[in-house]
Amino acid sequence: MHINRRLIGATAALSLGLLPMLDAAPAQAVGCLTGGAAGAVAGHYAGHHAVLGAIGGCIAGHHLKVLQRRKAAAAAAAAKAPPAPAPTTAPAPAPSPTPAQ
Repeated sequence: MHINRRLIGATAALSLGLLPMLDAAPAQAVGCLTGGAAGAVAGHYAGHHAVLGAIGGCIAGHHLKVLQRRKAAAAAAAAKAPPAPAPTTAPAPAPSPTPAQ
């Protein structure tokens, strides 16, 4: 089997040229690690399905973490909002004098 050295060199040059395009994007795995670990343990004990449990736990953990962040953001927004003015009650009308008989 003979491999052309030019082909190897071109492949290496192309790979190195495209390397900066593989910039790492920030991961959105919030809650996935803890949920996945818990799901893996539960899946292992529920019939040796650790991988399926980890996948399900990752999904559930991520969903719960997103809900927790939304609630915290809503509570922070409510804390920053100015308090609503207290409702004022109109004074009760004074009883009209009854005519004397």
